[in-house]
Amino acid sequence: MFAVLHGVRVAVIVPAYNEATLIGDTLGSIPGFVDRIVVVDDASVDDTAEVAGACGDGRTTVLRHDANRGVGAAIVTGYRAARARGAQVLAVMAGDAQMHPDDLEPLIRPIVRGEADYVKGDRLGHADAWTVMPKDRLIVGHALSRLTGWAAGIAHLSDSQCGYTAIAAPALDAIDLDGLWPRYGYPNDLIGQIALAGLRIAQVTVRPVYGRETSGVRPWHVLTIGALVLRTAWRRWQCASRESLSRRSLVHAGAHDRGRSSERSPSW
Repeated sequence: MFAVLHGVRVAVIVPAYNEATLIGDTLGSIPGFVDRIVVVDDASVDDTAEVAGACGDGRTTVLRHDANRGVGAAIVTGYRAARARGAQVLAVMAGDAQMHPDDLEPLIRPIVRGEADYVKGDRLGHADAWTVMPKDRLIVGHALSRLTGWAAGIAHLSDSQCGYTAIAAPALDAIDLDGLWPRYGYPNDLIGQIALAGLRIAQVTVRPVYGRETSGVRPWHVLTIGALVLRTAWRRWQCASRESLSRRSLVHAGAHDRGRSSERSPSW
């Protein structure tokens, strides 16, 4: 298998909230080359954790939050658990069976090859996007991608809201997991942190999958994402300002040293 041939330990994080109906389909679809699966039940009120635990897959660990903390917090819990268990590449597949398992290998490939630190899926670039995805999600998705790309300084960013992602273990150590936004808007905040850390981001086209899942996205989430995008833009401006100040200080110090050298020259 792909991961075995390359000697890479791959983990899949499965955040889930009230997904008892679909979590079994999700877990059953995860490819055999995956070494570990970490399901994080974000305090579901249905039998999500029980169904996941009964899947009979020895690769699977089921964790449960005592209180609902949000999809971003669930992913962070999964990241930490998989990282502690030696995972080198950590992918995310939501518990609602919306992520096609055949796309997992292409998604992790840039990391395995050393070409990227973080890879995100791009449904908007798929040929079926306009026929499969709801039109309102397409429009909002394109708009938020443009804004997120602008804020993070990433040209041609597409589908910032896609949760189908993979990250290299060292990249997790380079970002502030505690400071990431815990709920909807988490992908935008993560992209911002990764870009500001100077890590390499790649995009891979993935299939848009829609079926029996129920969306938890609400109109006000767009406002939250907008605020997170502005926070990223502010942080980027602060970084640029500090770098500019540092460069000016170095230039000033260099000029001062040259001036002192010229003053000393007559005495030699």
